[in-house]
Amino acid sequence: MDTNVTDSAGTPIGPADRAGDEGAIDAVSESAAPSTSGAAGTDKAIAAAGTDKAMAAVGTLTAGESAEAAGTGGASRTATATAPAATTTHATAADTTESAEPAAATTLAEPPNRTRHWVRWAAFGTSLVVLAAAGAAWWSYRELDSNITTDTTAAAELETFEQERPTPIALDAQNILILGSDTRAGEGNRKYGRDDGGSQRSDTTILLHIAADRQSATAMSIPRDLMAEIPNCRRADGTRSTAQFAQFNGAFTIGGAACTIRTVEKMTGVRIDHHMILDFSGFKSMVDAIGGVEVCLKEPIDDADAHLKLDSGRQKLDGEEALGYVRARKSIGDGSDTERMERQQQFLGSLVKKVQSNGVLLNPAKLYPLLEAATKSLTTDPGLDSLKELYDLAQSVRSIPTEKVQFLTVPRQPHTANRNRDELVQPAANRLFGQLREDTPITVLPQDAETESGLPDANASGSPSPATTFTGTNAAVGMCK
Repeated sequence: MDTNVTDSAGTPIGPADRAGDEGAIDAVSESAAPSTSGAAGTDKAIAAAGTDKAMAAVGTLTAGESAEAAGTGGASRTATATAPAATTTHATAADTTESAEPAAATTLAEPPNRTRHWVRWAAFGTSLVVLAAAGAAWWSYRELDSNITTDTTAAAELETFEQERPTPIALDAQNILILGSDTRAGEGNRKYGRDDGGSQRSDTTILLHIAADRQSATAMSIPRDLMAEIPNCRRADGTRSTAQFAQFNGAFTIGGAACTIRTVEKMTGVRIDHHMILDFSGFKSMVDAIGGVEVCLKEPIDDADAHLKLDSGRQKLDGEEALGYVRARKSIGDGSDTERMERQQQFLGSLVKKVQSNGVLLNPAKLYPLLEAATKSLTTDPGLDSLKELYDLAQSVRSIPTEKVQFLTVPRQPHTANRNRDELVQPAANRLFGQLREDTPITVLPQDAETESGLPDANASGSPSPATTFTGTNAAVGMCK
């Protein structure tokens, strides 16, 4: 019988209409995807962590899975919709059953593609792993970044006296003042002595000059006992000191980093671009982070004040032992601060050599512990108070050859009025300061290359000269030959 089956509206249903119903299945699948793609919206919440691309991939996969589910559901709804079409006033029951069977067959003709489903889930899992790794990296970055303390007080003081500060000459060179604070305040520092109400001194002060071409670096130590002109400085309680001629490390006690920077700039004429303050805990943690530093001792050391007892010969010092070694004074050599600075320079040279030889700056697994140790005990100016800025600085100097990383002490001698204090040796000191200001190459020779007078081999002219040499060491030498 050629009776046509009609839908509820009385419109005949033919083969072309059934094909349209099958197309509707795809249309439902496509329209279902946006309804669930809100899951991909979570990438906005994680975009700040730098993982928006990974999260967008996760969102796309989620939307795809939702679309597939919507497609299956849509097919079921289409089959259900064809069933009422068989209930007409012009068709027999047999005809209705016969007409409804193709719709059911259409639904069952699309079994799930298990291979494609498995690939999608594998991609989804991979995206989650990438997302987790990116999230962990972002969390680590934020933690390290937040460890750094910004010295806003020094920045404000220096801005107040901007007019009296030296004008930079070599603009691409960097001059960084590194201060080793002996404060007993803070975690891990109290066992090294009594905390005098939070007071601090700087037993170690190094002016690090990084050449504009990034092919050399010179670290100049300034003796703590050097007599210097200290300007009027802002104290911690807000009052101001008077200008005075006093022991150099008194500047840090009076007015912290800002007072020390102004004292160094007045003495050398070198513009200080940045400063760093590192305490006891930070120093020893950095040494531990790179697995210790090797030293060679000519004689055993037993220093109760420095908490240090070592045998002679070659050995590796951990952080605690290294801290005692660079602090020890009275029990080693002649007990002078000058000799202690020489040991500090040799140790820092060995530390630089160890970092470069182990590829720490190129290996994230080794670099992270070092950065964590450094940032926890590091105070810097606003120009260096982020992990990115510190990392960029480290990357700019990592290719400097170890023999071009030089250490020396400003030319000094016992003060004529007090043998327990130091004074500058002129004109050698001014020549050195001039070379630092103008970014002129500096030649540093070992102790056995000194002139007969024991002073740097400086020429008689008053202008800086590349031929001028100074006594010191470099990172390539280290402490063990």
